[in-house]
Amino acid sequence: MFGFLQADGHLCQGEGQKGKLTVELNIRDVDLLYRFKYLTPYNSSVTERVRSTNFTESHHSATWSLCSLDARTKLNQLGLPYGRKSTTIAPPRVPFSRRDYLRGLIDADGSVGYTGPGLPFISLATASAAIGSFLRAYAQAITGVERLTQRNSRDEIYNISYEKEAAQQLAADLYYPGCLSLGRKQVKADSFSRWVRPVDMRIVNSRRAWTAHEDRMVLEQDDIVAAATELGRTANSCRLRRWRLRNSRMLMPNDQ
Repeated sequence: MFGFLQADGHLCQGEGQKGKLTVELNIRDVDLLYRFKYLTPYNSSVTERVRSTNFTESHHSATWSLCSLDARTKLNQLGLPYGRKSTTIAPPRVPFSRRDYLRGLIDADGSVGYTGPGLPFISLATASAAIGSFLRAYAQAITGVERLTQRNSRDEIYNISYEKEAAQQLAADLYYPGCLSLGRKQVKADSFSRWVRPVDMRIVNSRRAWTAHEDRMVLEQDDIVAAATELGRTANSCRLRRWRLRNSRMLMPNDQ
């Protein structure tokens, strides 16, 4: 729930102690808002409206509203900022369930489905570097697949995606039976288990080659964890690369 609120909720602060937390979704997803309402020990409401948008003249949506100052204060302290927040959100600094938190982020700002050719995929679009690094590290621990976290040139956000067997493994971990989730994405995640790699589809080695720039960074950067975060690699892989560079003059830049 908190991951979903960080991505798709809006915390507004008014004069004095006034303010409101709101989450607006398409009416097809209203069930999730009612689950939020019943799980929250504060007075809140779910309302509906039909309005004109840039895409349709009759957009039917539902909004969950929570005004309690105590609730808003707790959420803010956990890491839900007031106002614009896309680049500043980060995982909580208190103990929390990582997979449930990540599922909330993907339910709000991610995609779960199939590509045109019918390959399962799960992805997240985020403007937050901290969230991008969190997904990359978590997914690598589950699937063994390493992803580069770099902002795209068009809108300066991170688009991190996992396909085929990696998508199956990640979806099975995040969308377990009985979890709190967006119903339509739960259905898609459940269907991944039925996908089987075609016999004529070869498995491509997805290891990312090291560049000369990356080699210089791991050699010159004292803080290997900071270097790993900037490069979108694991700290262990950066330590190993540094050791290899320092112990073999014959190592080529693209050696793995």
